[in-house]
Amino acid sequence: MNTTREFYVYVYIDPRNFEEFYYGKGKGDRKNAHLSDSNETSEKAERIRSIKRAGFKQPIIRVIASGLTEDEAHLIEETLIWRLGHTLTNISLGHFSDKFRSRDKLYLELKGFDYNNGIFLLNVGEGAHRSWKDCQKYAFMSAGQGKRYRKIMEGFHTGDIIAAYWSKKKYRGGYVGIGRVLERAVPINEFRIGDKPLRDLPLIQKNIFDNCDDPDKSEYVIKVEWIACVSHEERKWQSRAGLFSTPATSAKLEKQIATLRFLETQFNVKFAELRK
Repeated sequence: MNTTREFYVYVYIDPRNFEEFYYGKGKGDRKNAHLSDSNETSEKAERIRSIKRAGFKQPIIRVIASGLTEDEAHLIEETLIWRLGHTLTNISLGHFSDKFRSRDKLYLELKGFDYNNGIFLLNVGEGAHRSWKDCQKYAFMSAGQGKRYRKIMEGFHTGDIIAAYWSKKKYRGGYVGIGRVLERAVPINEFRIGDKPLRDLPLIQKNIFDNCDDPDKSEYVIKVEWIACVSHEERKWQSRAGLFSTPATSAKLEKQIATLRFLETQFNVKFAELRK
């Protein structure tokens, strides 16, 4: 790796409209090398010839960053190309190009850029509005009846791994399932199982639809692929194992090593493989 600070980043500018049309990096006289590409058929070379035909000696050439290592120059070059790529004649991206998202995917939330998948405890909240049997049978999880629960559910991304935790007053809680989020959260009125609204299915807990017309109080539902699950009577818990539990709706589990190992053993899963 070249760490000498003799590199620079330069730009070619069309003197007819002052449009930047090419970025490059180099050292020494590299910035002038393209002027002699008389036989090249690239868009950049044609732009230079067009400038000359219009009566200009050459494009305006300016160094915009200097005193750089080669890696620094590569990174600055790629940043500029990414920012103005649709107006440039640069043919290909070089070093660091895999560190940049595609410009045509700015409308998407992308894994590795906007979020990274995690492992979460998600409380079933067995009671007046939820039944684990419904969640297990129809492959979903939900929370709601308040704005803060909506925000929690909207925080899950496709690919997140959840450990469903069953809890109910006066009962010892425990883990009942390991699943992968398949779809982002939606209000319960919009949730479908196949082509059927959830309301059309024979749910045990019908109160899940309470406040369903209020965006801040409605249940919000995520579709889940259950990788392994058990009934609430078979819930997994060992007090001596120092397992993580919380009365909160959701919590991150990545740092709860003892709990992760316990869940892997009890549900016969490997979290490293599930997150790939």
